[in-house]
Amino acid sequence: MAETFQLEGSERFPGRFWQRLADGRIQCDLCPRRCRLHEGQRGLCFVRARQDDAMVLTTYGRASGFCIDPIEKKPLNHFYPGSSVLSFGTAGCNLTCKFCQNWDISKSREMDKLGAAATPERIAQSAKQYGCRSVAFTYNDPVIFHEYAVDVAAACREAGIETVAVTAGYITEEARSEFFDAMDAVNLDLKAFSEDFYHKLCTARLADVLETAKFIHHETKAWLELTTLLIPGENDSDAEIEALSAWVLAHLGPEVPLHLTAFHPDWKMQDKPRTPPATLVRAWRIARNAGLRYVYTGNIKHPATQGTYCHDCGTGVIGRDWHEITDWHLDEEGRCLSCGSPAAGHFAPDHGTWGRKRQSVRL
Repeated sequence: MAETFQLEGSERFPGRFWQRLADGRIQCDLCPRRCRLHEGQRGLCFVRARQDDAMVLTTYGRASGFCIDPIEKKPLNHFYPGSSVLSFGTAGCNLTCKFCQNWDISKSREMDKLGAAATPERIAQSAKQYGCRSVAFTYNDPVIFHEYAVDVAAACREAGIETVAVTAGYITEEARSEFFDAMDAVNLDLKAFSEDFYHKLCTARLADVLETAKFIHHETKAWLELTTLLIPGENDSDAEIEALSAWVLAHLGPEVPLHLTAFHPDWKMQDKPRTPPATLVRAWRIARNAGLRYVYTGNIKHPATQGTYCHDCGTGVIGRDWHEITDWHLDEEGRCLSCGSPAAGHFAPDHGTWGRKRQSVRL
């Protein structure tokens, strides 16, 4: 739903992916919502707006803060394990998830939350200065600040820094290529495996997200991992987890990691209990039995389901305790030391040592 607003200040970055309609409105073609705007309206995401008969991006160069995280927190378990990542987001979102666990940022309607200003070049150089292997667009969905994310990614590549998108993947076919071609890794948040869930709790469509997942894996060079937050009574049944696992196996293959994480009551879903650890372990077994090689539980302490196992000999090749690496059984090329089989992903000769630290920084 479009929202009327007033823009303050003169510096508004030109947005792409829009068209003029015959009725005088302009249509945003960045995400499948295709918001149609009169002058002085924002799209549902709140950050793409119509000003002076054109689309503008109101959050370019502005962030809700910067933090150095372990890469495993994104979560990415097969993308330079143990390394540090400079993380940031902006404000707003193009989904309306009632269970949002970053709602203070993604649902923000206050642009003054964006106190940290940084050019793409400054972000890239800061990542290098702090010894981060990568920069992550996270906390809110980077699809909605497409132009800023792509420019940051270009500056990072120039500086030898990788880039990571943490996204729900709700983006149109015409905007996918430029965005994901710019990324080195993606964690795609697959909210559930039913259209009813997406319609009722996110006001979105599952089919569009599945197309994005296939596009990333088959049409780009970006490393892909998936995350599903299991909510009691909503998307945690055996049948749904079996269907999700079967789809991943059939359309993405057995080597795309799947993270099954625990829900806690938040935002507009305070009536649901936390996800019991037993639910995550059960789901982990279902996905593994379906043929997925790399399945992980998250938001609980359970090292047995958070480690990486060789798909040939079963040896534990990476041990984890939350976001910290506790064991490493891979050679310099990412192969199992017991049988020589390669683990899927991107690995350095040795794992990083950032651990579970989280460090706020100012650029």
